[in-house]
Amino acid sequence: QVQLVESGGGLVQAGGPLRISCAASGLTFTRYTMGWFRQAPGKEREFVASISRYAGTTYYADAVKGRFTISRDNAKNTVYLQMNSLKLEDTAVYYCAAKLWTTAAGQYDYWGQGTQVTVSS
Repeated sequence: QVQLVESGGGLVQAGGPLRISCAASGLTFTRYTMGWFRQAPGKEREFVASISRYAGTTYYADAVKGRFTISRDNAKNTVYLQMNSLKLEDTAVYYCAAKLWTTAAGQYDYWGQGTQVTVSS
């Protein structure tokens, strides 16, 4: 079965960097756009970033543009989110998601279990 396993979350000071990863299995990785989403306490889940199947196209939420970078390694079936200049408001559970190329835009087929990122002052 399809599994998306996030790792690398933790506690980081404001202004610092952190990189989180998502390892995918049980699917043909290059058929999937990959995305990162996050959900803060008391808030709805929101889009963070996405990357096309061969990394030709990336999208970012305005809140993270210029600070976060999404990338993927198709040989390792892994997608990354490099987060720099972290702010307190970046604190959230970060989820990895996979969207088959035929699935409608904005709809994701598989989700990971999430990894907690906490930014402290």
